[in-house]
Amino acid sequence: MTASQPVQQPAPGFDEATKSRLIETNGIDIISESERTAQPRDLFWPWFAANVSVFGMGYAAFIYGFGVSFWQALVVALIGIPISFVLCGIIAIAGKRGSVPTMVLSRAAFGVHGQKLPGIVSWLLSIGWETFLAIMAVLATATVFDRLGIGGGATTKIIAAVAVAALIVIASVLGYHTIMKLQSVLTWITGAITILYMLLTVSHIDWAAVQAIPSGSVGQLLGALTMVMTGFGLGWINIAADWSRYQHRDASNGSIVLWNTLGGSVAPVVLVTFGLLLAGSDPALSEGIASDPIGTLATILPIWVLIPFWITAVLALVSGAVLGIYSSGLTLLSLGIRIPRPAAAAIDGVILTIGTIWVVFFAENFLGPFQSFLLVLGVPMASWAGILIADIVTRKRPYDELALFEPTGRYQAFDWVSIGTLVVATIIGWGLVINQFAGDAPWANWQGYLLEPLGLGTRTVVDGVEAWDGVWPWANLGVLLALVLSFVVTLIARRGTIVRQEERA
Repeated sequence: MTASQPVQQPAPGFDEATKSRLIETNGIDIISESERTAQPRDLFWPWFAANVSVFGMGYAAFIYGFGVSFWQALVVALIGIPISFVLCGIIAIAGKRGSVPTMVLSRAAFGVHGQKLPGIVSWLLSIGWETFLAIMAVLATATVFDRLGIGGGATTKIIAAVAVAALIVIASVLGYHTIMKLQSVLTWITGAITILYMLLTVSHIDWAAVQAIPSGSVGQLLGALTMVMTGFGLGWINIAADWSRYQHRDASNGSIVLWNTLGGSVAPVVLVTFGLLLAGSDPALSEGIASDPIGTLATILPIWVLIPFWITAVLALVSGAVLGIYSSGLTLLSLGIRIPRPAAAAIDGVILTIGTIWVVFFAENFLGPFQSFLLVLGVPMASWAGILIADIVTRKRPYDELALFEPTGRYQAFDWVSIGTLVVATIIGWGLVINQFAGDAPWANWQGYLLEPLGLGTRTVVDGVEAWDGVWPWANLGVLLALVLSFVVTLIARRGTIVRQEERA
């Protein structure tokens, strides 16, 4: 065996009969060579299906919320969305090299035990995303049923919450192969109905109103860019390698990045662009999106198309949530929880169901708190992504897969350079972002503590609610800074460590 060849270990309990089992038995164990049958183009389907939801149009209202014009918002979408998924594609390369989930691969950068720190953040982020998507599906169901006269009250919401949670959990419990087949089918269904939606609503576009939207400053533009990158590719980056670990070992790295990027970004670019035209044409539509994005978008449709629109919207949201809960289960296992993968997915499903019910029935406003929650976790995740991307592009050889499970192996128990970089970058990053929903989520108002000392803004209180004067506080520079700073520090400070790791046969 040469130094360039990875040490292999069959997945525990794997045999020929495993291939035909309905439920995937692999957890965070090493995927055997006989199971690595996927091609780079296969990555298109899960990413496209998870991001073709009409909810992407709703992001237009959030982008306009930064005070930018249509043309500025369009530039933000055309740049931010593809770049964010390119970063996912780079991390997906590690899945091919290492045959294990993303958070296990991250042990090479943080240490076998040190990885638990970003692992916990990743698990919370995944739980938050999948719950958010489930909530969107329930609210969309209530709105559509109410317009149809069927009733969108408590009973409808309860049934919808249970049904949506059941669909998500069942698919995630069945595992990788079922999800890949499901996503390839959903891609065509959701794509077709989304095109129909655009054809039926194009008459609502008022080009004069869209052009009349005033331009924003550089700070507002950066704020919108950060939000788009966080809401799309960076929101998925902590699970990117989970879907590439079944790739052939000789698959092209460039092809993996390409198909990951195309699958993730093609639909959102089109949807956000169309959403910018709709939201810019109708202020009432833009305002309604803040509380119920998909339900509000349905209000401009003719009655006859509401049912297929509703089915497609729910399936698209479920598709995204399935990716999230499958990976959050793997992350839970990577933290040292010794249970079967299906059980981990089921646990996360229970949490998702409880979270969905609480928000739908008891929370008056959840989009604001959710985005605040997303930004708080987005800073350390951006730092983690910078560290792991630098680690991936520096390595020249495949991972020692067995060492990823051994604290005394070449990756050791803790990598204090990476852990220190994550902590410092996060502290700096939190100091350069603000809670943009201070009234709805006052628990996050502690951020932004570096802005005033650096002369980038002034904290004030308006009607008892925290507010900020100045342009730069809204740019959320801390997210991009955490990403870039962590990448540069890791590229320089850990190069020697990586070389030594790869020299150990």
